[in-house]
Amino acid sequence: FVQHWCQPHLDSYRAIPQTVQRQNRAAAADLPPGQPHPHTATPNPWADPQLGHYYATSVPVYAAIKIRAAAVSRPPLLAYRQNQNGSQTQLHPQHPLPQLLNRPNPWYTRTDLWQATEIYLNLYGQAFWALEPDPDGHTQIWPLRPDRVTILPDRQNYLHGFLYRSQHGQPIPYTPHEILWLRYFNPLNQYAGLSPLAPARLSAQMAHDALRFNQSLLKNSAQPDFLLLTDSQLTDAEIQTFYNQWETRYQGPHNAHRPAIANFIKDIKTLGLSPRDMDFIQSLRWSLEDISRAYGVPKPLLSDLERATFANINAAERIFWRATIVPQLQFLQEQLNQMLLPRLGYPNHTLQFDLSTIEALQEDQNKRVQRQIQLLDRGVLTINELRQQHNLPPIPCPHPPTPTAANPANPTPPAAAPTPPEPPTPQSPPQTPSP
Repeated sequence: FVQHWCQPHLDSYRAIPQTVQRQNRAAAADLPPGQPHPHTATPNPWADPQLGHYYATSVPVYAAIKIRAAAVSRPPLLAYRQNQNGSQTQLHPQHPLPQLLNRPNPWYTRTDLWQATEIYLNLYGQAFWALEPDPDGHTQIWPLRPDRVTILPDRQNYLHGFLYRSQHGQPIPYTPHEILWLRYFNPLNQYAGLSPLAPARLSAQMAHDALRFNQSLLKNSAQPDFLLLTDSQLTDAEIQTFYNQWETRYQGPHNAHRPAIANFIKDIKTLGLSPRDMDFIQSLRWSLEDISRAYGVPKPLLSDLERATFANINAAERIFWRATIVPQLQFLQEQLNQMLLPRLGYPNHTLQFDLSTIEALQEDQNKRVQRQIQLLDRGVLTINELRQQHNLPPIPCPHPPTPTAANPANPTPPAAAPTPPEPPTPQSPPQTPSP
């Protein structure tokens, strides 16, 4: 039904060989009988639109996702062509593949695409790239809001298609070949990504409720700081006179710390904060720690500098790149190489993030270079094997010197053997003079 509905759109799309992904029997048994209908498909509950609101209302969530999105968009993505000898050749920047990734559509830059993708993955656990043709037949990449995309499973081919619902409810169908589906593994639903915010949602909501409670307390609280107890009951006029005299004598900076005397006051009771009010700051700290763990961003990078030093901030940045960003880039790189490039007609090409410009990884890069130099000096690796690891073309091996006309058989005369030293002349014994 999806293919028939969007057939005019598919006719304008350039023909690319499609691969059929068959469904496994166990997963197919979990699906209801029959094919899903786009008009009756229900949105995925794992892509709750409320997850996106945390990015706009929760400071820890915004800070953690923002720093991850900025980090993912930093390293350039290089394109290579696989050669028959196993080496790789970097594509020219004017090649259609690098041009598409550097300018995915007329309104998005490379940084815009990667930041939108990382933000969607961190909020909803999945991201969708729509592969749309322009009027000239060239492919464009448009990121879609995951909370508006419905996945249509298939009992035979795993995926029947995707359905995007606009803000006004208009359904827009996509075939599986038109969507690049990036998702984190969800052990509870194979057709949905698992958001990192899902396990930390309660902590984020707790901090949000604490802030709203504190705001309401500051705006609407009528609780005084202390209570004055008297022996007699005062009239309204006496109370107002007391307030006027009190403000006249003790209000203002010139009356600060002035002692007060009231002969009818029996006792003063201080009204402190309740235990619930005192947990306000602690609840914010708990939320920050949970968000930090869920997104793999160390607390010093989230401006929690209570115990920060110059040394542990640098260590936190290295840990952030090694444990969080590098695995994330490997995940994205694998998805692009295996899922995107074959659809674009580049099965013999690969994409690779260039991490050589990341300062936090330079120390590891220097150690790696030193180790490679040692392997080269000891003859474990050849120069061309080392260049192949860095995606560099091989260089001609050095040849022996060309024979000369003076000595064609032996162009380089051997060095003359050293002359052995002459043995020392034996000396005759000294003669004794005759008497």
